[in-house]
Amino acid sequence: MADLEQAWRVEEACLNAWPSPRELLVNGYLLRAAGGRSKRQNSVNPMRGSGAPGPAIAAARAIYGRLGQRPIFRVPAIAPQMEPLLAGSDYDVVDETCTLIRGLDDLPIAPDPAVAVAAAPGPDWLALRDAVNRADEAAARVFRDTVAALALPRAFAAAAAEGCIGAIAFGVLDRELMVIEAVATPELLRGRGHARRAVGALLRWGRGEGARAACLQVVAANTPARALYSALGFERELYRYHYRVGPEPG
Repeated sequence: MADLEQAWRVEEACLNAWPSPRELLVNGYLLRAAGGRSKRQNSVNPMRGSGAPGPAIAAARAIYGRLGQRPIFRVPAIAPQMEPLLAGSDYDVVDETCTLIRGLDDLPIAPDPAVAVAAAPGPDWLALRDAVNRADEAAARVFRDTVAALALPRAFAAAAAEGCIGAIAFGVLDRELMVIEAVATPELLRGRGHARRAVGALLRWGRGEGARAACLQVVAANTPARALYSALGFERELYRYHYRVGPEPG
């Protein structure tokens, strides 16, 4: 029961750290429809205590249809009740994702002078994020709207490298939890430890602000990212989730 409580606490913190500028409650399920390419921001999510999913699934299909979006349902292992109703239909399973956590009590507190930590992303930070994610104008706008929608303390890290930014990441503090998001490194600078330094700076910032643990979510098949996070102490897996993705609207 304690692990389930912690899992839900982390689930809610991760939703708060990556808000959708457009969302609504549908029969006890959170429907998000930000636009852009992020499935997390354009999917139906079960909430703690959500009941039977049938009415929410039916309503969500209709809502996404009116919005001209494909229906996407996010199915976490801690609340799998949508899965039986979506399995066997034309909803594909994609992007199995691990939710990881680590404590911060043993974290060194010495700052890294080569990593800048700011309360807002600068133009170079945003430009690197757009480039690494190959964001078109719409996707770039959605990300900026996401940052503007954040209601919790946050920090944006940029690790310097060879006269430019070697890696970026941002973190959001939700009470005692630090959520790590948007870790990115230019392809030519990967494998040099820049992302590790950027995330490390955020962990130290979070600890200094009172965080007791840090969490993040990473696609299970992303071997390089999982190796990075393991080296940073993210070795405990709380739960996984996947998406059920419906067809594009006709």
